[in-house]
Amino acid sequence: MASLRPRSSSVFSGLVLIFIGLLLLLHNYRGFELTSVILHWWPLILIFWGAIKIYERTAGARGSQPGASRISSGEVVLVVALLAIVGMVLGVDRARRTIPGLVDIELPEAFASSIDVAPKTVPANARITVRVGRGDITVRASDEPEIRVSGKVNAKGWSESAAKKLGEHVSAEIVQNGDGYEVRPTGGANSRVSVDMDISVPKKALLTIHSEKGDVTVSDMASQVNIDNGNGDIEVHSTGGDVSLDMRHGDAKISDTKGDVKISGHGGSIEVVNASGSFTISGEFVGPIHAERVTKGVRFVSHRTDLTLTQLSGHMEAGSGNLEIVDAPGNLILRTRDEDVTIENASGKINIDDRNSNIQVRFSSPPKGDIEITNSSAPITLTLPESSSFEILADCHSGEIDSEFASDSLKVTSTESGDSHLEGKYGRGRGPKIILRTSYGSISIHKTS
Repeated sequence: MASLRPRSSSVFSGLVLIFIGLLLLLHNYRGFELTSVILHWWPLILIFWGAIKIYERTAGARGSQPGASRISSGEVVLVVALLAIVGMVLGVDRARRTIPGLVDIELPEAFASSIDVAPKTVPANARITVRVGRGDITVRASDEPEIRVSGKVNAKGWSESAAKKLGEHVSAEIVQNGDGYEVRPTGGANSRVSVDMDISVPKKALLTIHSEKGDVTVSDMASQVNIDNGNGDIEVHSTGGDVSLDMRHGDAKISDTKGDVKISGHGGSIEVVNASGSFTISGEFVGPIHAERVTKGVRFVSHRTDLTLTQLSGHMEAGSGNLEIVDAPGNLILRTRDEDVTIENASGKINIDDRNSNIQVRFSSPPKGDIEITNSSAPITLTLPESSSFEILADCHSGEIDSEFASDSLKVTSTESGDSHLEGKYGRGRGPKIILRTSYGSISIHKTS
């Protein structure tokens, strides 16, 4: 009678199923970012697979089963299928973040009910956090030392009874959390339920808002305002402290603030008007980005633009491959590429470094600060009043220099290879130093009409 060997069995398949299942389960909970884990740590699956095979080979050799460590076609299919499932989950998650409403299903029936929470007395300078998953948030300042919350619960379902069942147990609450206070929905999170809240807080309270999806409006606060919003528009106006926004999708409008404004992340259009402090924006925003009357200047950093303005009494507009700055009394430093630049009346020092796009700088009064402009594969145009005094050095590789300013000490020279050079002084007295450099483009120096 022939001896029967036990059939070799790999534990790898079971362990992979457990591992992927745990990842997908954790993905359903807030605070766990599956995308970053998979993108950075996916090679661990191969390491894990190899370790299991080494173990099986060792165990198979001891048990006279040398074929136990072979990689079966079923295991390969399993890994590919699981990676495809994870990829689909990540794709749907990314679509939800970047294209709102793309994967949301419009359910036919809706249920709405009002909420009214008992007021809670708090210190005038209390630290207050508002935390909501889905829903619009409106926060207003009050002279009373208390938190008041009212609003509406909106639920959707395939039937009226199903929508009512989802929304009837949802409300809001005010709870003390350590030395601070938190306003939040109750009844459990659900993608079919949103909670709109109208909140009144003490004017001097320190306010923080965390919202996953919905518009946020804040007005008349005297202290710092921090907003972390995943998907929705933000509007903040008439505040006395700093304003800090972290965005993933949506537009932002900030007006009449006495503190600094900081915006980071990703989003659509940005507008900041009448800021007594500074305005700092870092991230990728499709625009337009508009800033107007920012007392302490603008700092703008994206993947292709690095701008510093020490003061802005006029306006700045950025978007669609154009950057325009009008009436900037302070210094200007700009590093960018593929961006047409237009500067008017920047009375401080100017330093611009651009590539592949036009640069135009105009002055209505004689410049006072030094000017240095570098470009490549695109022209430079500088317009100055005839009464200006300056010292200039201009070099153009494979291009021409055209100047309307002429004097005995200011002449254009050209080489046989097509390069042009301009150097000298113009006007009376000592003026700023102007340096212009470009390649495969022209340099034009005009008089203000």
